[in-house]
Amino acid sequence: MKDILAELERRRASARLGGGQRRIDGQHAKGKLTARERVELLLDDGSFEEFDLFVTHRCTDFGMEDEKPAGDGVVTGWGTINGRLVYVFSQDFTVFGGSLSETHALKICKIMDMAVQNGAPVIGLNDSGGARIQEGVASLAGYAEVFQRNIEASGVVPQISVIMGPCAGGAVYSPAMTDFIFMVKDSSYMFVTGPDVVKTVTNEVVTAEELGGAITHTRKSSVADGAFDNDVDTLNEVRRLVDFLPLNNRQKAPVRPFFDEPGRVEPSLDTLVPDNSHTPYDMKELILAVADEGDMFEIQAEHAKNIITCFIRIEGQTTGVVANQPLVLAGCLDIDSSRKAARFVRFCDAFEIPLLTLVDVPGFLPGTGQEFGGVIKHGAKLLYAFGEATVPKVTVITRKAYGGAYDVMSSKHLRADMNYAWPTAQIAVMGAKGATEILYRSELGDAEKIAARTKSYEDRFANPFVAAERGFVDEVIMPHSTRRRVARAFASLRTKRRQLPWKKHGNIPL
Repeated sequence: MKDILAELERRRASARLGGGQRRIDGQHAKGKLTARERVELLLDDGSFEEFDLFVTHRCTDFGMEDEKPAGDGVVTGWGTINGRLVYVFSQDFTVFGGSLSETHALKICKIMDMAVQNGAPVIGLNDSGGARIQEGVASLAGYAEVFQRNIEASGVVPQISVIMGPCAGGAVYSPAMTDFIFMVKDSSYMFVTGPDVVKTVTNEVVTAEELGGAITHTRKSSVADGAFDNDVDTLNEVRRLVDFLPLNNRQKAPVRPFFDEPGRVEPSLDTLVPDNSHTPYDMKELILAVADEGDMFEIQAEHAKNIITCFIRIEGQTTGVVANQPLVLAGCLDIDSSRKAARFVRFCDAFEIPLLTLVDVPGFLPGTGQEFGGVIKHGAKLLYAFGEATVPKVTVITRKAYGGAYDVMSSKHLRADMNYAWPTAQIAVMGAKGATEILYRSELGDAEKIAARTKSYEDRFANPFVAAERGFVDEVIMPHSTRRRVARAFASLRTKRRQLPWKKHGNIPL
């Protein structure tokens, strides 16, 4: 019996070494953790239960039958984050460069199937050179099997991808279908075709970092939702995010203890909006004032900064926030901000996370670049997302809410439940100056008359009361009481039930 137990321990120790100590040292020399070290950091101490430790590949071509490391380049299993179940896979770059084989894919598919069956998030730690060339179509089939499970799990359990090394070719499409992607600065990258192929086909000379690094994907392409300095910071932030999310689409997000008075008054908000309607201010001040303990987790902070998407808690309950940012492009909606916000709204709706919308929007960004780029269709994505969402929706208009952008930003007409406005709100088809120049075009030569007309238009429409008179705004509230009003609104909506007409699925303007 002792011999058998000793043999088991020997096999386990060998499997846990992956590609061997020399390759582990090489991983550390690059400033990267090993696959197992990452899992240990991500999960609660001692909670990891591994599956398929002894699985090996089945390839017999190109001399592969002589090298069959246990585990086949991926660590899979389940554990807990703050006591809540999650499933995880972590690719091991020390084994064949983390390349995906048929059995490697089967291991990932196995835990994804279990995650959907048991209603728990899937977290993938990606560090892979792509498909294992020696296996040919079998490795490609493995990728497709993973993709299919990403699709079936979408909207059922949260899926989080963490790019912690190379991610190229077909390997990028699985993360692309997950809910959130995080990268590590300077050590991870994603692209469909690498720099060498790009140079061959298009004659462009570009580095891997420029083509698919963390800065590229968080600022330009919007593929990634965030990037952090190293493996440790990245995994800690993933733990923070998981704590905001429900385990699946049939459960609510966890309610955490809070030590912040729901009725807290914030006198500073009474002076947040400047007297001059063209002067910007930081909408994050309002978000932090509304949130429990001023805590927020921002999504895509570096991309489309004219709109803010983040998670906060109100009375301990997770809430998704979509807010125009007057500091950037005056808070205008454009192609990038519409896409960014629409995806966030749809995630919140899929997982029953209430939505708070903070509005200061002068309209859609004008210009040929926007029109040629399809701002009509991209803007319609956000419109569709808000209109489709059946979760509790509370909207606060702080200043401008002009034209179609007023409608898009979770207006009463898109079935928002509670719509509040500050006394500084201006709800109109357009700004006073533009409206006057259209309405009184014949008087444009007379500056005094136009100024008087503009003042008259401002007095009539540059306020929230016309909308309030029609019931499009439920209440004009004092800025300092915003946290209390929003908290009470969401408390009253906790039992909300609303069903859309039956359909297989809608056809969002993609």
